[in-house]
Amino acid sequence: MRTNEISFRIRYSETDQMGVVYHGNYAQYLELSRVEWLRSLGISYKTMEEGGIMLPVISLSINYLKPALYDDLITVKVLLSKKPAVRIEFDYEIINEAGDLLATANTVLVFMDMKRKRPTKCPQILLDKLEY
Repeated sequence: MRTNEISFRIRYSETDQMGVVYHGNYAQYLELSRVEWLRSLGISYKTMEEGGIMLPVISLSINYLKPALYDDLITVKVLLSKKPAVRIEFDYEIINEAGDLLATANTVLVFMDMKRKRPTKCPQILLDKLEY
């Protein structure tokens, strides 16, 4: 299965007064990793939308294990958990520079035809890139 990872530093604006990342920011980190996962396959999410396909999240689950802190360098690892059809599912691990597992997560998204506002099959170009 296809994996990818991104690393970045936690910004001050993402934390509370204790320097701990606000829990709602994790969803953005997951989105960032998915967009970069697509880019690593040579597919731009922007181009997909211009082609009439969008990917709304229909399920999001996060298990918080340890806090991410201001100025931590974190890595978000994303793994495509199974071959996409109408839905696409990802598993994630978020780790810090010391290698501590901070969170695990799962998202399910659906391929949506923007004109019809209906679910649709995974674009063939993505399936071809995954080499199933």
